[in-house]
Amino acid sequence: MRRLAQAGSLLLFVACGPSESNPPPPAATAPTPAPAPAPVEAPAATPTATAAPSAADPVRGAAQYQMLCASCHGPRGAGDGPAGQNLEPRPARHDDGAYMNALSNEHLFRVIKEGGAAVGKSPLMAPWGVALSDAQIRDVVAHLRSLAEPPYSGPQP
Repeated sequence: MRRLAQAGSLLLFVACGPSESNPPPPAATAPTPAPAPAPVEAPAATPTATAAPSAADPVRGAAQYQMLCASCHGPRGAGDGPAGQNLEPRPARHDDGAYMNALSNEHLFRVIKEGGAAVGKSPLMAPWGVALSDAQIRDVVAHLRSLAEPPYSGPQP
């Protein structure tokens, strides 16, 4: 048993050894830089299609109309909204095709964006150009076109 303990001690001493007898690690050498890759030719540019503005959407416009316009003009554009009851002049009736169908899309866009005063109408009609993007205003114009009786048959916004 004693021989086994001596052999274990010897093995441990040889494997680990005293710290002074360990040689220092080899000096670190700078890595050799990799060769530069061969230049790669850029792929030929492919023409990209310019995204066309999406068509005005009366469904999206209806949501904006209910949120911003219906309080004065009414939910169906009959000029009977609760906030418009005591206004003079009364809010426009968007369901009146005889009146609305004669107005251009550009005129309606301007009234919504810049307010009534911008087109010689009531200054009580607020400008919504700060709250709505041009695309959203076109959506509202498309919704307005869906309210008129008789129906609007001109160019769509």
